[in-house]
Amino acid sequence: MRSIRIGSGAGYAGDRLEPSLELIEKGNLDYISYECLAERTIAIGQQAKLKDPTKGYNGLLEHRMEKALPLCYEHKVKLITNMGSANPQAAAAKCVEIAEKHGLKGMKIACVTGDDLLPVIDKYMDTEVWETGRPLRELPGEIVSANAYQGVEGILKALEQGADVVITGRVSDPAIFMAPIIHEFGWSLEDWDKLGKGTMIGHLLECGGQVTGGYYAEPGKKDVPGVGHLGFPIVEVSEDGSFIITKVEGSGGMVTPDTCAEQICYEIHDPTKYITPDVVANFKEVKFTQIAKDVVKAEGATGAPKTETFKCSIGYRDCFIGDGEISYGGPGCLERGKLALEILKERLELVAPGQFDEMKFDIIGCNSLYWNPDFKYNEPSEVRVRAAGRAKTKAIADLVPNEVEALYTNGPAGGCGAVKRTREIVSVASILVSRYDVKPEVEVFEVK
Repeated sequence: MRSIRIGSGAGYAGDRLEPSLELIEKGNLDYISYECLAERTIAIGQQAKLKDPTKGYNGLLEHRMEKALPLCYEHKVKLITNMGSANPQAAAAKCVEIAEKHGLKGMKIACVTGDDLLPVIDKYMDTEVWETGRPLRELPGEIVSANAYQGVEGILKALEQGADVVITGRVSDPAIFMAPIIHEFGWSLEDWDKLGKGTMIGHLLECGGQVTGGYYAEPGKKDVPGVGHLGFPIVEVSEDGSFIITKVEGSGGMVTPDTCAEQICYEIHDPTKYITPDVVANFKEVKFTQIAKDVVKAEGATGAPKTETFKCSIGYRDCFIGDGEISYGGPGCLERGKLALEILKERLELVAPGQFDEMKFDIIGCNSLYWNPDFKYNEPSEVRVRAAGRAKTKAIADLVPNEVEALYTNGPAGGCGAVKRTREIVSVASILVSRYDVKPEVEVFEVK
């Protein structure tokens, strides 16, 4: 029975490059897919595009493609990625430029668009926002992006037109792995059980090194060899949807039923109803079997008909957050850190009474992760004080880091290493939109 091999090139926007190059060179791949688009990333991309119409794609696109495109050309590996973010057209143009520079004649580079619903977002102003339970019109900030999660349709169109590289904007994470399987084997887009298996493949691959033991590693409890040179996963899938997960021999990490089981649970609210644009997958009966070292057989996924709606991520200008940090060391450092926080609370109430929507004061290593004000401190040898405030204007948010820095001369003795920053926060809200408002389009460019 015919099979193909698909590698995971990245699990998030800033992931390592070297493991993907190892896959292209040594993995005997047919395809490699780079999953680099998070919920908020595309809203940030939209902001960048507003400032410069040639930007808005993933910031590491050029860094990755300079190395990956020549290798893919040499080893005849097709590449699919969502690094187009808010501007797939500009990303494709940049890739054409890189390919021409490296003399990759005949390479076809496609961009998939259609996920941007900002031009029609007004029709959804009465739609309920998941996070608030209130209508979209009540979001407390300017909407800067509205991107629907497309499925495999646009990627399939690009592959059918002979694309060697496919660059998308917002698509579902499994889609960039499942589309080449559907394309190669001619699966029906209504064969729900096969699409359920394809979604399982995509879900296992989408986070890169998580399934090869990276996120699984916990010293003394779940030891993983070679985490410093972790290899990324490969799936070998047959026409009937049966598949194994593995990695390049000699690379770090491991592939076991346990690493796969942890990944299959990742981000899944209801394993019997994992809703994607292409299918509602059911992972309840999934089973993993070790059949060789770093080779795991996966089976048991099924599927049900797709829904009439797509998830749409709304990016909106929410607020500004100002934060600052400063360290204290040596005898009495904890008490000096606690005094520093008391000073900051008093100062910020004095200079901006009632003007922060939310504030947080931490001693890192004691109470910063779990927000526990009743934590019983033991005396450490050093502490790191942190304060943060959320406000509607940058001027108010700036007061927090400025007051932290002022502790150098106005606060407890021995403060050092102060840092400060203020960020505009683009928050994300989620709604459902009609799948019929999402119309994927494809452009293909051939390298001369």
